[in-house]
Amino acid sequence: MGETTHFGEQTVPLEDKQGLVNDVFHRVADRYDLMNDLMSGGVHRLWKDALVARLAPPKQGSVLYRVLDMAGGTGDIAERIVNASVGYAEVTVADINADMLRVGEARSHKWRFPAHVKFVEANAEALPFEDESFDAYTIAFGIRNVPRIEVALMEAHRVLKRGARFLCLEFSQVDTPLLSEVYRAFSDRVIPPIGRVVTGDSQPYRYLVESIRNFPTPERFSRMIADAGFRRVTHTPFTGNIAALHAAWKL
Repeated sequence: MGETTHFGEQTVPLEDKQGLVNDVFHRVADRYDLMNDLMSGGVHRLWKDALVARLAPPKQGSVLYRVLDMAGGTGDIAERIVNASVGYAEVTVADINADMLRVGEARSHKWRFPAHVKFVEANAEALPFEDESFDAYTIAFGIRNVPRIEVALMEAHRVLKRGARFLCLEFSQVDTPLLSEVYRAFSDRVIPPIGRVVTGDSQPYRYLVESIRNFPTPERFSRMIADAGFRRVTHTPFTGNIAALHAAWKL
């Protein structure tokens, strides 16, 4: 029997996971950001603002600060970065899902710095970029959907320059007993029905809820980041550890 992995609560052949994940995001792309607002009460915006604040892209310089935003299809992180840099950053939005990229690229025409963002269809496990190409790598709520997370982390390390930042925002394991019970009930009983109303399909959101529960703990994920070659690895919990911001350097 070949290698297997998780797809939500299912165990599937490793080679099948990417296609299954792609199907999820093809189905929800047009309402993806709206669902994020509904599922989090808008709090995901604060978490993403915190990621960009930690990145602190430069607001001046003779050379553009190059950022790779992986799994960033709809562009909400990219827009934040170029705005925070007042145009001194250039963001490459990479995503394996063409529909997510379509949504982001269409939106980008109305942004303040549209010329500073480009959209590329790419696999996190095999990036089509040269070694040491970027000053920073960001990924928000995307790493848990990658079939081989350790390979994606090594690819992130490869394409970053020395002295570059790695920032990953991802859901985590709630560590407060009462909040944990409320959060689990909300995830199981509220999120899928909201998904059905907004997108016409609850199944993608059942997968997303299950994928959060199967993601490594912050401590284990931090070790995976370090194993990929990163240094000074830290994680910062948000909102009772519903989410965590993982930060590291390529030194």
